[in-house]
Amino acid sequence: MKRIQAYIRINKLEEVKAALEDHGILGMSVEETRGFGAQQGQSETFRGSTYALNLVPKLRLEVVVCDEDLEVAVSAIVAAAQTGELGDGKIFVSEVAEAVRIRTGERGESALK
Repeated sequence: MKRIQAYIRINKLEEVKAALEDHGILGMSVEETRGFGAQQGQSETFRGSTYALNLVPKLRLEVVVCDEDLEVAVSAIVAAAQTGELGDGKIFVSEVAEAVRIRTGERGESALK
């Protein structure tokens, strides 16, 4: 099993969610976060003064998938979240040692379905 952690633009959530659902990937966690990467934040003007905002609002998505669904899920996220502009985000993939469905006690990949 793999954990996909994706940092995306806030306005791309519905497109990413729909793309994953189209491929049969239904569970995800979403959290608002702030950070910066290559764009080094942004600046805004307020009452004639320019202020640097070093932390840009983003969404962090976490999805756990079976190994065979990894490439489909990553490709779906990229296709839905990509604008071609700086600040589109990043995807990180890591191993998941175990999954347990609390309600039934199912373990492993069967807990994901």
